[in-house]
Formats: sequence, structure tokens, C-alpha cells
Amino acid sequence: MAGTARRETLSIQVIKELSNRISTGQYRRGDKLPTEQDLIVEFNVSRTVIREAIANLKATGLVETRQGVGAFVLNALAPNAFRIQEDNLQVVEEIISVMELRLSIELEVAALAAARRTDLDLKNIRAALDLMRETIPLGESSIQADLEFHRAIAIATKNKHFVSIFNYLGEVLIPRARMQTHRLNGDTQQEYLQRINSEHEQIYRAIESQDADAARSAMRLHLGGSRDRLRARMQTAAQDETT
Repeated sequence: MAGTARRETLSIQVIKELSNRISTGQYRRGDKLPTEQDLIVEFNVSRTVIREAIANLKATGLVETRQGVGAFVLNALAPNAFRIQEDNLQVVEEIISVMELRLSIELEVAALAAARRTDLDLKNIRAALDLMRETIPLGESSIQADLEFHRAIAIATKNKHFVSIFNYLGEVLIPRARMQTHRLNGDTQQEYLQRINSEHEQIYRAIESQDADAARSAMRLHLGGSRDRLRARMQTAAQDETT
């Protein structure tokens, strides 16, 4: 458990440093970032940490990755008109607020994906679902697979604005990227992730059958459950402070 938490903390450190280099012009628009191996050596972290950091930078619109080539600073950086401060996400109350935002967006995303998905979309959603299932026994956090699952659903809507919002918000939408959510109900990480993946499976089945109402309901169960568990934990903590 401690290893996973530490890896996520290191990932945040790498994200902040690379983001700072981009914002200050050390890495200019269009520049290629150092190779994965160079970053591993420089930051003295694992390959998983670097990959999670690059995935976050990609999700927030700072870089793009080109298969077999590397990561590059985007020529047109994402606008900064709307920003959630990532440091605040250590606070349970703030995470709940983000989950409420996510609920308002992703219920409709799931319904539209069910109505509009193609066979290729379904294949991509399935691939992300399978990837998460495969990572669970390995003791990994599977944050990237979770992101890819929800991103693939957004893509299936055929509405570029949903995809843009998702790419901007990225990893901040995944509560366990900021805290060990599996501990809220006393679960092990594997038990927690298995439940999450089971909920993902229900969403996938509804989209596969092109049942928009079922997809919306499955997404509500999935995201609403996460929000409710966080809210219950916050209420318990508040009661503990008053006793």
C-alpha cells in the first residue's frame, strides 16, 4: 500500500517539475521532452512514475505523445480560463466537489456513447477495461487504464467538446490519484479495484447494447457510489472531531 502512495506522490512531483519547465519556457512549444529513460535517471524514479506523469501532462493538454517517437510540448497549449487546483484535491471535501462535476458530465457522456458508439469505439472501451483487469493482480493503481476507459467513452460520443473537457481535467477526475480511496471502507486495494472494474463492466455492457438509459444508470451507480463513500468518510471524520 505504502509503495503505491509513494509512487503517486513521486508522480505528482515529476508532473509539477515538468509543468514548470514548460510554463517557464525551458521546454518550448514543439520541443521533444527527454526520453523516458533520461527522465527515469534524472528523477531517480521508476518507469511507472514517469509514464503516469507523462499521461497526466497529456491529459491536461501540455504534451502530446507520438508512438515510437516520444512526448512533445504542444504548439497550442490548453487555455487556463478554468482550472482546478490539484493541491486542493488532498481535501476530501474538494474531491467530492469534483465528483459532483464529473457526475453532471459523464452521465450524459455515457448515454451519448451508447447511442453513437461504433464497433471501433466498443473495441477501445473493451481494451481499456481489460487492461485494468490485468493490472489489478499486479498491485498497480491502474489509474491510466481507468482514464483510458472513461476517455474512450467520451470519444464514442462523437462530440469533440466532451473529449476536450475530459483531456483537460484528466487525472484530477480519478479520486485515488490523490488519496487511498480503497481504505474508506476498509478494503484492500485489489478489492476496491475489482469493484470499480465490475462497475466499469456494467457501463460497458450498456454501451455495447446501445441502451442509453442503462448506460446513464450504470455511470450514476459508479460515480455516485464513489462520491457517497467519500461523503460518508468526511461525515465520520467530522463526528470524530466533535467527540
